[in-house]
Amino acid sequence: MSASSHTLGIDFGTSNSAAAFVQDGTVHFVEMAPGSNTLPTSFFFDFESRKTLIGHAADRALLNGDEGRYMRALKRVLGTALMHEKRQLLNQRLTFVDIIGDFLKRLKDQAEATTGQTFDHAISGRPVVFHGTGDPREQQAEDDLRRCYEAAGFKSVSFLPEPQAAALASGAKPGLGLIVDIGGGTSDFTVFRHGADGQHEVLANHGVRIGGTDFDHLISIAKVMPLLGKDTELRREFGPGTTPMPVNIFHDLATWEKIPFLYTTQTRRKVAEMAALSLAPKRLARLQTVLTDETGHDIAFAVEAGKVAANSEDSNGVINLGIVESGLAAMLSAIDMNAILSSQAEHLKTGALETLALAGKTPAQIDQVIYVGGSSLMGFVSDAMKDTCPTSEHIYSEVFTAVVKGLALAARK
Repeated sequence: MSASSHTLGIDFGTSNSAAAFVQDGTVHFVEMAPGSNTLPTSFFFDFESRKTLIGHAADRALLNGDEGRYMRALKRVLGTALMHEKRQLLNQRLTFVDIIGDFLKRLKDQAEATTGQTFDHAISGRPVVFHGTGDPREQQAEDDLRRCYEAAGFKSVSFLPEPQAAALASGAKPGLGLIVDIGGGTSDFTVFRHGADGQHEVLANHGVRIGGTDFDHLISIAKVMPLLGKDTELRREFGPGTTPMPVNIFHDLATWEKIPFLYTTQTRRKVAEMAALSLAPKRLARLQTVLTDETGHDIAFAVEAGKVAANSEDSNGVINLGIVESGLAAMLSAIDMNAILSSQAEHLKTGALETLALAGKTPAQIDQVIYVGGSSLMGFVSDAMKDTCPTSEHIYSEVFTAVVKGLALAARK
């Protein structure tokens, strides 16, 4: 193995992560589980075993109803004050730097166990924007991610925009290409020129802070949260009349990374007080059940499953909420879903057009549109891009591994 092979390419994603390296000129993916090159970016702090589970094991523990605390989508916390707040987990005071660092160390350990080599250096993907162009949290987010890699035991880490890495792995034909990378937390775009000699030239990178978890959020707000009391009224505690049920708790419950922070005595007490005043007590009782049983992430998984089903050929999905109440469910048709996500489609079109403008190109000049990222499989995404670049060839690349493959190739260079 050459010296450059001691650099591990890591795609730390909002929903899934992967690692790869180059050996003897060939990209090798690190197998994260039997038959799988990706690992859910999820965590479960098991109260019984006192162990921290990650990935598939974390998801299974949650779905099995094990006692513990589940977390997901922590990439979206990078750059915020939450990253450095200490919280009590399994008799330890941990920050999110510690938690993410442990996850990255597991990837490093798996790669080293697989190869028998030591990976002291990492090249990490990063979104073009973590929060937004000009947002003061941008540099802090990269600094936070760097600290996570250091906590994992890497001696150095460099960063490459994720769609730019995907371009390296695209195998595109000579001409102009547009990478459309729709992940769990961000949507990134790269315009590049692929020469006849196989060389890539990046012309522009751009990104917007929307992704699959935002799609889940909007669907949950529209279809699930009304069943838990959203859009209902409360009797005024003093005097006649009613007041709307506050919406903040529903937005937090529909947001993957905010769910764990709702399981507090203060929140439960507040909801109990509102339930006593509710004109829809049955719905508020469901909300109380969710907070008492800590099933917010179970609901999020049900929403995600309903989204996937509505995106499939049968065009009908069901959000199964039996975890809350026997027989409770919300229907989700493809038509409903596309209407709910129409604003996201417009944001994606705008993001793509802004990237083309930065590159000084028009849609008609793009030869290929190449999709990567799990959320690029959503039908409304390709519909939006075909509206934007109607004359281009539209190609699905290695949706889940293109970024990490490109990172490994970049490490070789």
